[in-house]
Amino acid sequence: MSAAEPVTDGTFEEAVLQSDIPVLVDFWAPWCGPCRMVSPVVDEIAQQYDGQVKVVKLNTDDNPNVASQYGIRSIPTLMIFKGGDRVDMVVGAVPKTTLANTLEKYL
Repeated sequence: MSAAEPVTDGTFEEAVLQSDIPVLVDFWAPWCGPCRMVSPVVDEIAQQYDGQVKVVKLNTDDNPNVASQYGIRSIPTLMIFKGGDRVDMVVGAVPKTTLANTLEKYL
């Protein structure tokens, strides 16, 4: 069973941009209620797509550089990266089906 792994400003490029498989990045912060709601969904996605999709979490409070680089204005924001490029994003706490359907397009 895999859950989302934390990434930082320092590890983002290697973990996300250089990944061989699509990456789902959960931009979140500890004080954010909707982020806590979507967290178990993100972990379920990590388990369901283990080996097909890498799932990571980035705490926007601790890692402002990446968050500002991608223009994160509201959290939770879930971004999908493929081949080093941002290919899609979902803003807000969404149902698992919405997230899964968005991801399926890039597998």
